[in-house]
Amino acid sequence: AVEDRLNVARDGTVPMDADAFDGAQQSLDLLVDMLAAVSNGEEPEHAPPALLKSLRDGTGGFITHMPTISPRPAAKAAPAGGDIEAEFEAMLDQMHGAGGVPGAAPMPATAPSPARQPKAPAANTHAKAEDPTVRVDVRRLDAMVDLVGELVLARNRLKTIRPRLRDEDLDRAVTALDVATSRLQSAVMMVRMQPVGRVFARFPKLARDVARQVKKSVELDIVGAETELDRNLVEALADPLVHLVRNAIDHGIESPEARRAAGKPEQGTVRLSAQQEGDHVSIEVSDDGAGIDPEKIRRSAIKKGLIDSDAAARLTSDECLNLIFMAGFSTRSEVSDLSGRGVGMDVVQSKIRELSGQVQIHSEVGRGSRFAIRVPLTLAILPTLLIELDDDVYALPLVRVVEVLAHDRIEPLWVDGQRMLDLRDQPLPLIELRTWLGLPPEPGAATTCVVLQSGDARFCLTVDRVRGREEVVIKALPRTLRGLAGYAGASLVGDGRMALILDVDALLR
Repeated sequence: AVEDRLNVARDGTVPMDADAFDGAQQSLDLLVDMLAAVSNGEEPEHAPPALLKSLRDGTGGFITHMPTISPRPAAKAAPAGGDIEAEFEAMLDQMHGAGGVPGAAPMPATAPSPARQPKAPAANTHAKAEDPTVRVDVRRLDAMVDLVGELVLARNRLKTIRPRLRDEDLDRAVTALDVATSRLQSAVMMVRMQPVGRVFARFPKLARDVARQVKKSVELDIVGAETELDRNLVEALADPLVHLVRNAIDHGIESPEARRAAGKPEQGTVRLSAQQEGDHVSIEVSDDGAGIDPEKIRRSAIKKGLIDSDAAARLTSDECLNLIFMAGFSTRSEVSDLSGRGVGMDVVQSKIRELSGQVQIHSEVGRGSRFAIRVPLTLAILPTLLIELDDDVYALPLVRVVEVLAHDRIEPLWVDGQRMLDLRDQPLPLIELRTWLGLPPEPGAATTCVVLQSGDARFCLTVDRVRGREEVVIKALPRTLRGLAGYAGASLVGDGRMALILDVDALLR
């Protein structure tokens, strides 16, 4: 039934529509389950009659014969499902030439029928020799990044000792090394870049499966799939994005009946977009659904005991929306395969923060919601602001630093039990790094205040001294220290000391 439906689509008799694609996706899932059952020696599940009827109705009554196509020679008989595999191999040969690599040439929107298929050009060995690409084991790329990181550390060390030596020739040599190191660093990072389309490619099928499961009509709109990102970040973003897309369909998009009643088209739209913004990439998952009601979030958080009623009453609408990132939060009264367990959004936020990124919620009741993720282009080398306490040095991600200002030690304001600093008539939460680290205060000593950004909120972190900006190579903490709140990693700085990289979001929490 599937082959007949695909055949009439391929020869142009009955083009594929949304129902046909849906049936094909269901059939693919069913075939995988059947093969798994056969492999386990079990009786495979039969195809649902409704699916077979849908596929056969879609052929429009045309009974056609599959064109004769010679499959690639095989050393032995094909296993179960080999006919389908041979058909796909032959189709790839038609589109790319025998032995061609899928993706080496653009795929036509509609594959021409075998009768109209143009002849493949003769093999051009000269052109193949000039292929501008080369396949490299990713472990070699990772080794290159580590070596460049060591070079950056050595560069920083030279720049630190240069003022003490006061040698003009050395000064020129270090300057030249600085420029070359920066260019090499940029070039190696570009080699590791991959389009986020690698992750986005899985979502059309995911959206269809989830929409079918919750009986909704949803169109997935993908924008900016060509945007490039460090390969490690591309892979790490997969799970958070899967959860956000599933949530947009399950929680965000209303049922067809509810959308009709609200004056909306029956088909909802989920938009997945990516774009580069300076040294960061912005990825958004948005929908035109019902939006998120802050009051419902507030009531649900109180009911589940995640926050007391007095504290909840003081929250703004935006702060209420951020409650969905709390572990155990859910607005669903019943548990389903997709939601209701209160597990998910807290993991999404934790994963994004592990990537030195942040996620923000924007929602309007009745109009839809938008989850905006912002992550750095690469995680290997991080621009930081170095700060000092006594003889220890710490690093703050520079992208989170709003401003640095010196101030005399003053008595802070106290608002709802929270220490605050009045900055240009704007009270900001005040955190003393000494107190947070458990160090005794230095009475009368001047301090420096660093204003930091965490999501939509800002706060002040007081330190002894600000040393300046420096690019550092991020190294993971030992396993025994991972998970400590407030620390994102470690690095060596220019003077040879180790610096702990602080987690800005965890400091505020």
